[in-house]
Amino acid sequence: MNSILDRINGVLGSQGGYFNILSKGIKITIILVGVHILTKLVNIVIDRTLQRKRGRIFSTDERKIHTITFMLKNIIRYVFYFIGVVMVLDLFNINTTSILATAGIGGLAIGFGAQSLVKDIITGFFILFEDQYSVGDYIGIGDLEGIVEELGVRTTRIRDFSGELHIIPNSKVDIVTNKTRGDMRALVTVNITYEEDMDKVIEILDEVCRETRESNSDIVEGPTLLGISDLKESGIELTIVAKTNPMKQWAVERELRKNVKKAFDKEGVGVPYSRFILYDEEKLGRD
Repeated sequence: MNSILDRINGVLGSQGGYFNILSKGIKITIILVGVHILTKLVNIVIDRTLQRKRGRIFSTDERKIHTITFMLKNIIRYVFYFIGVVMVLDLFNINTTSILATAGIGGLAIGFGAQSLVKDIITGFFILFEDQYSVGDYIGIGDLEGIVEELGVRTTRIRDFSGELHIIPNSKVDIVTNKTRGDMRALVTVNITYEEDMDKVIEILDEVCRETRESNSDIVEGPTLLGISDLKESGIELTIVAKTNPMKQWAVERELRKNVKKAFDKEGVGVPYSRFILYDEEKLGRD
């Protein structure tokens, strides 16, 4: 690009007047167009490179790939336009060395005041490349839990079941609990009265487990009746456990409870509940 500018300067250059202004205007136009073209070409290279590597390096999370692509393109664009501005300043005999030195000092001062921002960005890149969590995952960060709606380079947005949106700086992401990686556990406890026939109840629950397993495709393993888990004052507690696909454990638990209730009603199995007995004092006195 410099050789082209030198040739134009030889043809149109003048020590002053109209031709000098026209020469600088043409040079500035060439610089800006050249920067724009180079930026477009590099963006095309980035898109094609990530497209080829998508299935081998990155996960299938499209949002993550778009975030990385967006960051790379921004960095390239800023670098090219900065170089273009320096070249334009050189055309007007402005000492860019002193400007760069001043910018370096200013950047250092800003850097000390923006350490948290830099830490957010660095942590965001680690989260992306290490695949700690992705959009749609149900995670816990500190005391907050929810589904990841957006994973950015600086912040993570999660929405809890009450509908509240939590925006967390990536530098604050310390310990992450990802609850959607691998099979999840569904746990259901069933209470019956001490008067019930235990062998009959176990047979009924085994049948409920079998029917639920056959009708629900989200169940990976089980459900399995573990047996008596506790002897309480009000009744006997039994536990059913199953493994499910991610985010399906609550639906499986609800279905198990419904099927247990229907089976108990059909077989006449009683469950413990609070009872109030009222006595008529006048009637007791007469008796």
